[in-house]
Amino acid sequence: MQNSDKWLITGGCGFIGTALIKDLIRNGRQRIRVLDNLSVGSREDLGRVCDFNEISIENPSSDLPGLSSETVQLIVGDIRNTETCLICAKDIDVIVHLAANTGVAPSVENPRADMEANVIGTLNVLEAARQNSVKRFVFASSGAPAGEVEPPIHEEIAPHPVSPYGASKLAGEGYCSAYYLTFGINTVVLRFGNVYGPGSSHKSSVVAKFIRQALKGETWEIYGDGKQTRDFIFIDDLVGAVPKAAQFERGSEIFQIATSQEHTVNEVAEILKDELEKNSVPMRLEHGLPRKGDVRRNFSDTTKARKVLGWQAEVDLREGIKRTVDWFMDV
Repeated sequence: MQNSDKWLITGGCGFIGTALIKDLIRNGRQRIRVLDNLSVGSREDLGRVCDFNEISIENPSSDLPGLSSETVQLIVGDIRNTETCLICAKDIDVIVHLAANTGVAPSVENPRADMEANVIGTLNVLEAARQNSVKRFVFASSGAPAGEVEPPIHEEIAPHPVSPYGASKLAGEGYCSAYYLTFGINTVVLRFGNVYGPGSSHKSSVVAKFIRQALKGETWEIYGDGKQTRDFIFIDDLVGAVPKAAQFERGSEIFQIATSQEHTVNEVAEILKDELEKNSVPMRLEHGLPRKGDVRRNFSDTTKARKVLGWQAEVDLREGIKRTVDWFMDV
């Protein structure tokens, strides 16, 4: 990986995107363009981790300014717009495709919107890579394509998605494979675990949501009995896998990016309770009905990522939750 590489990061204003940009800048890889529709992340979120210039693409025929090592380039636009994607991929070496409709619940509520963002949007970005001769493409997926299977999830397991979200992410993985085998784009799929950590103020998953609710004096609702399991990965560990994936040039591959540790939602709630009470924040919880589309058990075997990418998670759950609570207490 060269420090002169030019990066396009879709969804770069979001939780993972801003953490990735911070990591890339810290390691001297600073020529970065961001495409984001600001539906979740904001200009303010991006501004917390870097200096940036916002570029308008109202005139599609005009050339974009060259990427600078001094400031990140922000383009506000939507991956569902074909022309926007084509423009943003000009003069780019590697694309990291993070932009997506995320989570099971929104996909159950509106499967079509989930499909349009995650299938059509991903196809648009891959096609922009093809037409602009971008040879490296990293796709953010999740464990959801695997569905209700006996864990640990590994890369060779047959996928059976339960939710529309899992189905749309599986479609994206399929297009990544096709664009490598047909067009020669080196695509790497990273199946992220349940990511949490500092900077997750907009995130709706369990750790961030429970902390926000506790700070507001609201009651936590755990879906079902709380014995459902997930693989919770700290944000710094997760973004460390992306540059390694961007260096991988041996064809289309899938990697589980998680911790190989299985934790129940009840365990997470108990650790959060301890850390919040250290900060004099009380918590109340109740159990509700199970949520449609959720799988019962989910954790990953990360052996392939360790052996092939030279990557593994390092931050354990208690330490990661402590750092996350501390961040929320400071903002």
